[in-house]
Amino acid sequence: MQENPWNTSEHPESLIESPDSLRDHFLIAMPALTDSIFSHSVTYICDHSDQGAMGIVINHPLELKLSDVFDQLDIDYQPPLGLPRVLAGGPVNTQRGFVLHRDEGIWESTLRITSEISLTASRDIVTAIAKDEGPKHAQFALGYAGWAPGQLEEEINDNAWLVVRADTGIIFDTPVEERWGATAKQLGIDLNLISSTAGHA
Repeated sequence: MQENPWNTSEHPESLIESPDSLRDHFLIAMPALTDSIFSHSVTYICDHSDQGAMGIVINHPLELKLSDVFDQLDIDYQPPLGLPRVLAGGPVNTQRGFVLHRDEGIWESTLRITSEISLTASRDIVTAIAKDEGPKHAQFALGYAGWAPGQLEEEINDNAWLVVRADTGIIFDTPVEERWGATAKQLGIDLNLISSTAGHA
């Protein structure tokens, strides 16, 4: 995949989405998926087409805090109480930052996923957040999850993932450690009680 997971010369909000696109869906890792990066993970799919897919893992926090990112980028900030930890967004480009946020503001490099959710990968949004002028609901991640053409579909067929329509409340309002279970509850299941067979909702 290219370093920039989307082409900013295009306007994603104007693109025609394929009927079978998994954009704005969660991938819930099945218990049998024991890879350390994706074990017990929930991945929010930001883009999916016949050219591949990309998403952000939303429930694996790093030890890094957002204040550490500000320090590394030499951005002045006023440390608010409860400054959130940074998420491990996936194994691709792990030194690159991404901000998954409710669609507030206009930023230099943004993929508009839905009318409510966007993904921004430019410094201006980080600077705005440091000044308390950024989106009020945002998740900062390092790296992303990427799939080559047809790879995600193959993994779903191999029962690696459960798929369910995304819930913005889980992304922005649910504690990180509760997101895997909360996402599975959308399907009415307890992941700890099921086998390695998967379904598509």
